[in-house]
Amino acid sequence: MADQNLAFLSLILLCPLSLLLFLYFIVKPRPVKIQIKNRHVFITGGSSGIGLALAHEAALEGAKVSILARNMEKLNEAKQSIKLSTGRDVAVFSADVRDFDSLKKSIEEAGPIDVLVCNQGVFVPRELEGQELEEVKFMLDVNLMGTFHLIKAALPGMKNRTDRAPASIAIMSSQAGQVGIYGYTAYSASKFGLRGMAEALQQEVIADNIHVSLIFPPDTETPGLAEENKRRPQLTSIIAAASGAMKADEVAKKALNGIKSASFMVPCNLEGSLLAIATAGLSPQRSFLMAFIEVVAIGILRVAGLCFQWNWYGSIEKWHAQKKYHPDTTLVYFYLEFLHTSKHLHPPRTGQESVSTFQEEDTGK
Repeated sequence: MADQNLAFLSLILLCPLSLLLFLYFIVKPRPVKIQIKNRHVFITGGSSGIGLALAHEAALEGAKVSILARNMEKLNEAKQSIKLSTGRDVAVFSADVRDFDSLKKSIEEAGPIDVLVCNQGVFVPRELEGQELEEVKFMLDVNLMGTFHLIKAALPGMKNRTDRAPASIAIMSSQAGQVGIYGYTAYSASKFGLRGMAEALQQEVIADNIHVSLIFPPDTETPGLAEENKRRPQLTSIIAAASGAMKADEVAKKALNGIKSASFMVPCNLEGSLLAIATAGLSPQRSFLMAFIEVVAIGILRVAGLCFQWNWYGSIEKWHAQKKYHPDTTLVYFYLEFLHTSKHLHPPRTGQESVSTFQEEDTGK
């Protein structure tokens, strides 16, 4: 009997150890460290929020920092803030990420980049049926095409850098780029697109010792989040009520640590970590230990995900039932929402100022 128990215990231990050994040999790309000190770190959306916090963290670690945004006044304020807190100067560049020629000129002026952080982002929450196509295009142009423009402009210099140490391209996605949520239709489309781009891009640049990181912040306490909360649908707030907001400097520290370890997926909290495991799919994984966790946990997390979906769709059913049986209450709500939207929330439909409120940073989730 004792021999049988020993054999059974050995079998239990042998299976996970064999899997660990197998994963150790097959995970690629291999682990690598990205140095920040004395490297050129270029951050878009760097005048406020997560971008500004990242610039602070990189400067504290001894990086040569450049920040880019549209508003030169905010850029100069950010420059002074970083100088006061770190004692280091930063270079500032004013450009719109939707304008490739202007962006390329700024990047060429900045010089070869070692760590490119594509942090710009905008969010206009709304059900697709009621959302202006201009707003949809706006989000796609800034969040997705703006990132294409940045990488396209910076890549030649990064590939031809004299310092052949590992370099990084970090892309700021969102937890809404891991799972779709009511009211985030256009925003999630722009963020899910970054995932496919990052996976393909990593294969294209790995031979040049350039490593791609995809960062998934949750709701983050920034001016952008304050604007979002004013206008996102009530159902969105109900479904997302369990998710707390992080501070920008907390997200920045998580993001920079992920960049330095060259992690492909960089979650910023527990919820994000669980989503990263649940949605790992065919994404690169450098850590054989993390790969082991993904393999073992995926089934359990699928069950948990189905429970979340049950809860979300239950909330949606209750909402529509309330609309059906209490139409007066619902009409009052939508009338007030319409007035609020008409007077305050829709950006102007012509001219560059239509995007000035939102362009400086990413709100996160």
